[in-house]
Amino acid sequence: MLSTAGRHCESVAACCQTGGVRNEQVFSVRGDAELVARAGHLFTSTRTEFVCAARDLRTWAQPEARGAVQNRMHASGPPGFAVRKLFSPLALADEADRAHLRAVRGQGVLVRISGSALPHETIIIDRRVMILAGQDSATGREYTVTTSQTLVDGVHSLFSAIWDTAVDPDTYLRENVPHLDADGRAILQALGSGLTDASAAGQLGLSVRTYRRRVAELMAALDAASRFQAGLRAGELGLPR
Repeated sequence: MLSTAGRHCESVAACCQTGGVRNEQVFSVRGDAELVARAGHLFTSTRTEFVCAARDLRTWAQPEARGAVQNRMHASGPPGFAVRKLFSPLALADEADRAHLRAVRGQGVLVRISGSALPHETIIIDRRVMILAGQDSATGREYTVTTSQTLVDGVHSLFSAIWDTAVDPDTYLRENVPHLDADGRAILQALGSGLTDASAAGQLGLSVRTYRRRVAELMAALDAASRFQAGLRAGELGLPR
């Protein structure tokens, strides 16, 4: 379902960028600064709902651009204004990111985690304007902005379907992420450091045999067939490394 949603969003973006939508307002901008300059008023005019789907908290390349948009939203949000943000588990991979999500949830933002990969950021404002983020590049990420009601409604429906199957961050961490004790986290970090087994075991105060046994146990807990896959799986689950 989620991969289908991702493919659909990418096809929507391609349609917009190649002129497949007619008689609708569609334009593209390059980079965060141009997006804020040309489309910032769209955030200011938000009245009922702001929804966002992103892989992680770093989809916006420039923090100052994200801050500018957030300031516009905070200034315009009326009573009853709802904000829903949907992320992949990558948003939980760093403790600083987890703290940020706790902070925004404390401000009333609804946050959920989807168990599968999401496309790059999609923003929908009041079910009337949609912003699709393309791949990043040396000249900045390209954003496509459209008011096509057909496209907006279609992607909003996909967002809602994924949202209904996603869970809040606390539930995701409790139900989907295997518990690792301090030794398990240390071994996971050692795997990511590129150290030899002998060096890693020495740093952790373990024998090489014990270290390799703990690595095997960690791989089993992560349902990984290799050490490399264990690292990837840890990232997918949002485990700090």
